[in-house]
Amino acid sequence: MIKAPRRTGLIFFPAYDWAISPTHPEREERLLYTQDQVMEEGLLDVEGILEYRVRPAGAEDIQRIHFCAPDEAAVTTESHLISAGGCLVAADAVLKGEVESAFALVRPPGHHAMRVVHGNRGFCNINNEAVMTEYIRDTYGVEKIAIIDTDCHHGDGSQDIFWHDPNTLYISVHQDGRTLYPGSGFPDELGGPNAEGTTVNIPLPPQTGEEGFLYVLEELIMPLLEKFKPELVINSAGQDNHFNDPITHMNFSARGYALLNARLKPDIAVLEGGYAVENALPYVNVGIIMAMAGLDTSFVKEPNYDRDYQAQRADITRYIEQQVVDLKGMFLRDEFRKNSYDAGEIVTRSREIYYDTDNIREYQQEKIRRCMDCAGVLAIESTASTGNHIFAVHIPRNGCASCRRVGKSWFDE
Repeated sequence: MIKAPRRTGLIFFPAYDWAISPTHPEREERLLYTQDQVMEEGLLDVEGILEYRVRPAGAEDIQRIHFCAPDEAAVTTESHLISAGGCLVAADAVLKGEVESAFALVRPPGHHAMRVVHGNRGFCNINNEAVMTEYIRDTYGVEKIAIIDTDCHHGDGSQDIFWHDPNTLYISVHQDGRTLYPGSGFPDELGGPNAEGTTVNIPLPPQTGEEGFLYVLEELIMPLLEKFKPELVINSAGQDNHFNDPITHMNFSARGYALLNARLKPDIAVLEGGYAVENALPYVNVGIIMAMAGLDTSFVKEPNYDRDYQAQRADITRYIEQQVVDLKGMFLRDEFRKNSYDAGEIVTRSREIYYDTDNIREYQQEKIRRCMDCAGVLAIESTASTGNHIFAVHIPRNGCASCRRVGKSWFDE
């Protein structure tokens, strides 16, 4: 029997009873072929690869992160709760020391879900990684966490949730937002006034291949992790950078994903996007599982891969190399230069947010208190085209006495 060098947990939840619509990319059979491929390759027979049963997340798990309008029951289904709960199972397996790494192959996905939720946007209602991150902090006392988002779409929901959190390093490497939904994720998006420099966006041009992704990983992401020194690394493992994906324009291969994962060595990976359900996902997922388990991935290859055809163009290589030089100058200097916000104790932000799946428009105003002692108290006022309106105050974990006092006064007003 083959033995995995690294004990790895697998959590499957294909959500066969949930889809946005029968013909939508986010539909029931999205993980069916992956399950078949994992069985066919005999990965669950490998000693050291363990499958775990899912459990639903509870209301308290969702409420640690989200303000749902009118409440979490109105914007979630049982499948959303089980998908988020599968990530909690992955966290438990790793943090209890039962495995060295875990991969939550769950759907629906989550990285477009922001702190305030009025409905579905970008196929997402609940942010699985964020729910898991705060569960880990509450349950196991881990504070410094890095989330590396390798989905082709910018994870604007995850960015929003951790925008003001100096203990979460959020790095998103994605197709340039000028060419793809959600149209965000640019290098000047750096984090809030108490967490400036802990949000890092690396937009890549369409047709970027694994050469570009792996260059960015080696030259920028790994040094950023070394500088931040997280206690835990989470990979938002979107797979829609694959050259077969029907809704994106990148040139990544299954083996490229395996190589990326083998170098990154995340403690926990969580499935996000990826919609080539037959000719990409099964091979990419097998490659990631094998990489996490420390197995040889040199033979991972999808049926229609052509190395010459998928080769990255020289102009794209030059563009990425210059992008990395520029971002190194911003983030890897001895001391990050914080200069994006005006002086003042209270910093405000106004936004209009569109929920593309549910055709909802949200108008949001937020204010946060600058604080040297904690992440700062945050207040959000949100009105949606559905008629729902909320005012919410978020006290950060380990919030200082001053921020707690200010938060109470805002709420009482």
